[in-house]
Amino acid sequence: MITTEEIINIAKFFTIIAHTPGRLRVRVNPKIKDSAGNISIEDIEKLPEKISGIEHIKINKIIASVTIKYDPKIFKPKTWEDLINQKNIDEITILINNLAKEVI
Repeated sequence: MITTEEIINIAKFFTIIAHTPGRLRVRVNPKIKDSAGNISIEDIEKLPEKISGIEHIKINKIIASVTIKYDPKIFKPKTWEDLINQKNIDEITILINNLAKEVI
């Protein structure tokens, strides 16, 4: 199972390709493999089952991108940008923990 701290850690390896409210596409830096620890692709793909507001996650391993569909009423677009840029992390941690469907 993936923790809030791990979500915040792996977000450092993302670069925004395209972002419209409700849909975020990011490029993933290959260095993520060195820092992801025990996090599997399946853990990431299962996040919609664990966090309200995340609707779907699609991982494209060939081009190293991730597409996240989310509810922009729950996750403001700025929240994603802050997460990727590692800003307002305390607020994001509280938000994710409040939206968790189970303790993560």
